[in-house]
Amino acid sequence: MQALLSILTNIWNLSQEMAPYLLFGFIAAGSLSQIFSRTFVKRHLGQQTKYDAIKAALFGVPMPICSCGVLPLAASLRRQGASSSATASFLASTPQTGVDSLLVTYALLGWVFALFRALAAFISGIFCGWSVQSITPPHIEQESSESTRSTRSLRQRLKEALEHGFITLPRDIARPLIIGLILSGILTEWIPQNGFESHLNQPLISMFIMILIGLPLYICSSASVPLAYTFIQAGITPGAALVFLILGPATNMATLTTLGQLIGKRAAIIFLIVLTACALFAGILMNTITPQLGILEHVCDAHADKSILHTTSAIILYLILLNGIRLKK
Repeated sequence: MQALLSILTNIWNLSQEMAPYLLFGFIAAGSLSQIFSRTFVKRHLGQQTKYDAIKAALFGVPMPICSCGVLPLAASLRRQGASSSATASFLASTPQTGVDSLLVTYALLGWVFALFRALAAFISGIFCGWSVQSITPPHIEQESSESTRSTRSLRQRLKEALEHGFITLPRDIARPLIIGLILSGILTEWIPQNGFESHLNQPLISMFIMILIGLPLYICSSASVPLAYTFIQAGITPGAALVFLILGPATNMATLTTLGQLIGKRAAIIFLIVLTACALFAGILMNTITPQLGILEHVCDAHADKSILHTTSAIILYLILLNGIRLKK
């Protein structure tokens, strides 16, 4: 009974820490859904230029779309004539981050980690795009009808932004996010602080273990952050946690099989190899700069006393997430 209460306390502490930032992320995500609409993305990425991968990664990093949501959009981009470079770059960078998950990363792991995560998503997306482009033939652009200009009023746009931020997005991430918090609470209870240090004190070994965990795992970018936080608290290096944050959301069997259908199986294998290599390089670089920047000093103490803002935000967050689960049924 004591262990159960301790697990629930761990879950509640983490929820309070991330709730204000995630709620703000929902607002920002709703706003971005109106700026980066599907029509907008298709128009700017459905071109055949050498900058396709860069533009796709630039659009993908802030977009609040998880692994499952990015697949139909990427398929649509490809049908509209997007190059293999843009498709691969978009599939690599978009699920890794989003304005909501970056704010959660800032809340739990600090601004340095959040910035590093965004840069890793951007750069890995570009390299995945360029690598895939080098082995795939040019894609013949399909004719598509010109979309009519939107005549929606400001009130309608605001309504759609709020619906996307507080209904659509929570519906997509509620279940994995709650599961991630529960797993974090259990791991925090079972694994003592710095409990991994004696077993995984070799950074490269811990990174390869995170690769084995992250590659097949199906987890959204926001839900992966509490797990990464727990790993760091248990003694995993920041670099190994970053490897998990890159590969966990960006790779799973659904992504790879979809990519194989869109641009070919060989390209999907290259995509996986390059993304894994980028994750390893980012992890090594993170561990190298950790002592200089004091990244571990910015990792929050989830057991510290919380303000009324954190408590109220956590209650509101769970109401939104529970509603998302209800709508998902």
